[in-house]
Amino acid sequence: QVQLVESGGGSVQAGGSLRLSCVASASTYGRYSMAWFRQAPGEEREGVASVDSRGRLTLYADSVKGRFAISQDNANTVSLQMNSLKSEDTAMYYCAATPWTRGLRASDYNFWGQGTQVTVSS
Repeated sequence: QVQLVESGGGSVQAGGSLRLSCVASASTYGRYSMAWFRQAPGEEREGVASVDSRGRLTLYADSVKGRFAISQDNANTVSLQMNSLKSEDTAMYYCAATPWTRGLRASDYNFWGQGTQVTVSS
């Protein structure tokens, strides 16, 4: 129903910043809650941040609170600003969408992007 494309990943030194972008094939405003997840090799996929369908309410994993910020930039774009990056933030980051809920559980989301790699060097 909606296609998602992530961009903005790359390699950065510890303490640096990156901004990830998720562009949807149609407007998500008022229709889909959006979230960012990440998965490192050999580890479970974890929820990073989510925002409700109107860009008002947000949730963050404890591991990124105070460092990451999710925002709805326009009707079809959600971003994840990542500051003070640590080596443990290294992972494939995925954008996800769901029309029915808001949270950080991967099983609640039914639309996914292809992922963008973030590598943080210490």
